[in-house]
Parts: sequence; C-alpha cells; structure tokens
Amino acid sequence: MRVGVHINRFDHPAGAPALGAELAAAGAAAEAAGVSWLSVMDHYFQMEFNGGAEDPMLEAYTTLGFLAAHTETVQLGALVTGVTYRHPGLLAKIATTLDVLSGGRATLGIGAAWYDREHEGLGVPFPPLAERFERLEEALRICLQMWDPATNGPFEGAHYRLAETLCVPAPVSSPHPEIMIGGSGEKKTLRLVARHGDACNLFASSPQEVTNKLDVLRRHCDTEGRNYDEIRKTVLYMGESATEGDVDGFARDITGYTKLGIDTVILAPRTGAPAEWIERFTAPAVQRLAELD
Repeated sequence: MRVGVHINRFDHPAGAPALGAELAAAGAAAEAAGVSWLSVMDHYFQMEFNGGAEDPMLEAYTTLGFLAAHTETVQLGALVTGVTYRHPGLLAKIATTLDVLSGGRATLGIGAAWYDREHEGLGVPFPPLAERFERLEEALRICLQMWDPATNGPFEGAHYRLAETLCVPAPVSSPHPEIMIGGSGEKKTLRLVARHGDACNLFASSPQEVTNKLDVLRRHCDTEGRNYDEIRKTVLYMGESATEGDVDGFARDITGYTKLGIDTVILAPRTGAPAEWIERFTAPAVQRLAELD
C-alpha cells in the first residue's frame, strides 16, 4: 500500500505571498518521503467543514501545473473535479496539458459535484443530481474520445455537443491519463467506475464499509465485462491520528485495509503549511505502511 497526500488548505500563517514557496516545499518533502500521489482540491470556495468559503482557495489546475514544475516523480491530480466546473472538452485539454508538461504524471479526478454555494456564488449552473450524473458520463466519454486520435469527430450527447474532438498534442501517458472517479454511490458512481474508470477513491470510513463498496464495484465490473483487478483502488484517510501526527494510531487504523487490495491511502493534512507535516508525519507513515505490507 502506497501513500498519497491531498493538500486541501491554503491558509498559510504568512498569507498568500507564502503559498508558492510552501507548495514547492511540500512537493519536495512528498518526494523525499516516498509519497506516490499528490493532489489538491478542486473548488471555487473552501468547504464549510474546512474553514468556510471566506478561507483561501487556489484554482486546482493552475496549482497542479505549479506542482508539476517543482516535482519529478509523484502522480498529480485533483481530488476531484466537479463535472460542472469546466466544459468537458476544455477539461480534457487542461488534463492533457498537465500530463504533457509533467512527463505523463497526470490523473483526471472527476465526480458529479455537490457544493451548491460555490456554484451559486460565482454564477455557475448547478443542475439537479440526476442531470449531473448524466453530464458526468458524457464528460467521461468526451475525454476518452479526445484522447483517442483515431476517433476525432463530432460528439452528440444530451448535454454536450462538440463538432470536433481534436486534442493536440496528445497525452504522454499511454493510452491516456488515468481517470479517477471519486465517490462511493453504489448505483451510479461505482457503475461509472466499472464502465470508464481507471481508479476509484473511497472514504476510509471503516474496513467493512470499504469491503462492501468494493464488492459492489466487483459486481458492476462483472456486469460491464470489466476486469476488476485493472482498477486502482484508493482511500482517503481523514482520521484524527493524521491530524495529531500519531503514526502508531494511524498504523492501527489502517491495518484493516491492508488486505482489501487498496493501492494507495491518501492523507489529508488539516494545515495550510503542509511541508513540515509531511516531513514529520507522512515520511514515517510511509515506512510504517511498508512494514505492514
């Protein structure tokens, strides 16, 4: 089981002028610690449980481009992009650019979106949930068509219509950037993972609940004719042990997940100065996970 870091706060004690240096330091610390994944949130406003809309929030793909220039090995992605945030053709182009400039290290993390306040605040349409899932599936199909040079041509969907699906230069990743679908909804989200996803992201709520979700995913894979083992399984760990820097507590919490086929456990520091936290907590957590395996 590998370790990822999800940067989700930008309230650095020294304010906005310190964020560039802090993010560069966090990228260096993550690679030194043996972290395999580095992600940021994709939101317009900070989430309510994480400080609220008045707290700082950076645009995700600009931030990922900055991190690409300050790292060499970690996989980079948003956890996750709401399908409503950008037109799918533009999103595919953005993810491709990140992939090209990072040397093939981009993941397209995507989900159905949920944060209504940020949509209303910035005037972005926020359709009902059922329509957002329809848009999510169309967006996935558009990205896959844009990433296949043999299928350039029109796309006609219920919500999106593209006259061309040109994407030049093509991604560096082969056959295309990894698609990670975030969420654990059993009827729609996990079905989309089975149909279109290369990776899934679940909350590390409990080993039993994650087991149940993976069983649902396996059944969807059987229905879709998909090899379940091809899908990379990741979990987002939000336990107090990470917040408190308790490596022993983290190891106890995560032990139940080690036999579930989880590829990566992603840690989310609740701090706007993550570099020191990565050095202090994540580096020893990487070593402890290696021992558990």
